[in-house]
Amino acid sequence: MARGELSTTHVGGIGEGSFAGALSKLLQLTCEAVLVFDGSGRVLLANDEAAELLGAGEGLVGVDVRTLVEREGRQGAEGPFETGALGIPTDGSVALASLRSADGRPHAVRVRCDAVRAPGETYLLVAMPVDADALADREGARAMADLRRANHRLSGTLNIVLDTIDSGDIATLFERTLEELTDTMEADGTLVYLSEADGFHLRGISSGLLGERLARFMPFGRSVERLAIREGRAVRLRVCAPTNASLRQGRLTKRDVLNEETGEVLRMRVDTVPPFTSFIVVPVWFGGRVISIIEVGWRRLHPLLKDDARLLDSVARYLSIQLAGAFATLRARRADRLASLATELREELLTSASEGSGEGALGRIIDVFSEAGDELEAAVVTVRENDRQHVVIADLPLTGSRELPVDLDALAEPYRAGDVAVVPVRPDSELFSLLRDMGEPCVGALVDLGELSGKRRCLLVLRPDGAEPLDETELDFLSGLAADARDIARGEEAREQDKRISQALQTGMRNELQSVEGLTSQAVYSSATKAASVGGDFYDLIRLPGHRACVIMGDVSGKGVEAASVAAAVKTALGAYAWEGLAPARMVRSLNEFLLGFSRLETFATLFVGILDLDEATIRYCSAGHPPAVLVHAGADEVSILDVQSGVVGAFHDINYQDGLVELVPGDVLLLYTDGTTEARDPRGAFFGEDGLREAVMRESSPDKPYDGFVDRLLADLEGFTGQNLEDDVAMLALRFDGLGARAGSAAPREGASADRSNSGR
Repeated sequence: MARGELSTTHVGGIGEGSFAGALSKLLQLTCEAVLVFDGSGRVLLANDEAAELLGAGEGLVGVDVRTLVEREGRQGAEGPFETGALGIPTDGSVALASLRSADGRPHAVRVRCDAVRAPGETYLLVAMPVDADALADREGARAMADLRRANHRLSGTLNIVLDTIDSGDIATLFERTLEELTDTMEADGTLVYLSEADGFHLRGISSGLLGERLARFMPFGRSVERLAIREGRAVRLRVCAPTNASLRQGRLTKRDVLNEETGEVLRMRVDTVPPFTSFIVVPVWFGGRVISIIEVGWRRLHPLLKDDARLLDSVARYLSIQLAGAFATLRARRADRLASLATELREELLTSASEGSGEGALGRIIDVFSEAGDELEAAVVTVRENDRQHVVIADLPLTGSRELPVDLDALAEPYRAGDVAVVPVRPDSELFSLLRDMGEPCVGALVDLGELSGKRRCLLVLRPDGAEPLDETELDFLSGLAADARDIARGEEAREQDKRISQALQTGMRNELQSVEGLTSQAVYSSATKAASVGGDFYDLIRLPGHRACVIMGDVSGKGVEAASVAAAVKTALGAYAWEGLAPARMVRSLNEFLLGFSRLETFATLFVGILDLDEATIRYCSAGHPPAVLVHAGADEVSILDVQSGVVGAFHDINYQDGLVELVPGDVLLLYTDGTTEARDPRGAFFGEDGLREAVMRESSPDKPYDGFVDRLLADLEGFTGQNLEDDVAMLALRFDGLGARAGSAAPREGASADRSNSGR
């Protein structure tokens, strides 16, 4: 027999299995008062008729029978018990006697008492009132009790129907209905199991069973549900007392459950037996299959009537439609809850990945799955594979690190979806047996995320032995979470790799300011505090022959490898164009065509390219979509904007780029910057803007402040404005014109627009 299989036997005739049931039924049906007592006179069993006759309720069991029998010349129970001194014959013959009730009143009865052929000394005493009127009263009282019970059953059934008609409230169906079922049947509790793909899952508990140890899951064919489905109707069952042999074995692992109608005995695992002695198992049918199992039970031995079973079958037929709808609603609500949690956990991982600090998304995976485990009422542990021996090690919740002799690839392959696999760990699986033998939680799933950062990442999501397996909705939730975690971690890994490449590119094309006679230069570059990757801001100052120089300030759209590689290409190309002697607009036009063929992505750049002629004391420039340069006049009495503007570079063919021309005097300062400067925001969201920059330039270039540190002071002003929270990279470059040619300081206009209309060439 397979492990965990439900074992059944059949007891024929009057034997150990059916005797107690037959006796219980006899005591229930007879109108006579019945007492069973042992060789010491202690009452072992009393039926309802005896309790009613003697007015003792449940207090008869354990009482000395001598206190109940009027004996001539003797009172109470004194000395050792002797049947001969009981005052009534014990050979089965009929005799008249007087039984005394708890309040001391005598009752004249016709009595028979005889020994029972059984292990030990046992006697059966049967009594009936002599008074015909008293007998009639007792029979009438019994009939009234039966009528009251029938009325109670009918009233309870009607309440269930009325409370559940068109009920859309699942709580009502699974709480109030269970309470009314329990009350109607005068039972101690009611359980409801709903059918899933792998078995029946506990979905409802009446209040009287709260805190009890309950079977939360019944696999198909291995519990009482098999019997109920086979019979097709309610089945009356009783849990048998353990045998002496079972007790001698120590901890009970199996219990015998008797079918009171057929005498069949089912041998069940202890953890699947409900907390009852007597109970009725009711299948709920819908669409030709059992969708639910209801268990109504009593903790003590209780007479189980056929009428009660028929009544529960009727209730189940009525509830089938409501339970089917409730089942669908419960699954939908559970799916919605898990979908919402999956979104929250995905956001946590994305936040960890975007912050670019601390553990990152990869380091947060175990924490995120632990949060999922809390929702699933499961423990989450890591599983790793030794690189050399390929031994699988699990950090188990109870026994710590343990070797698992399993093949991860063989386990995961049948369940692989894309790059991840979620493998159910169910009672019929190899992994379940391994974990159970170790005394560990053994029901749940193995989650395989595949290789991340050079290591295979696996997790176990585990519930205790006997818990319900993860259902389809929960397994789908874990699959989606695993796919999200892997995608985010792989994206973070790719960004880190891009960052390293970008840094290498920018290191290789380091921003430089060559020394040019007649110029004093300074620059600053600040990476945004929120950016995790390298940006595309760059600048350069190239010394050219003939007391000339080329100044470049640019900003390539995007971040990472693409921006850094495009920035490197732009700087290289502009340096070559400058040495060829091209005018700025011509340089930018050539660069535009180069970029349109160079980048396969939609990458563009803004540029300021200026050719400085120190002998002529001029700047010829092309500003291609770049923030306008600022010229601080000698003495800092005013500033002007270089406002000849053209379109961005690398976006469209046939853009008309123009040159602007500015004349200089000694002491003028040219300030170039990227848009991260003017687009910086304060904590309230206000922009620094061109006005803010102009004010800062006038303040930091005043005659009482040295030129040294000019751009550093501007950057400090900007960081103070934003509260040390720059959202974009910032680059600034300042050139002071010290040594200019003979024309410097002439009366010519300070700026003119010499357009690159058709031939701004050499």
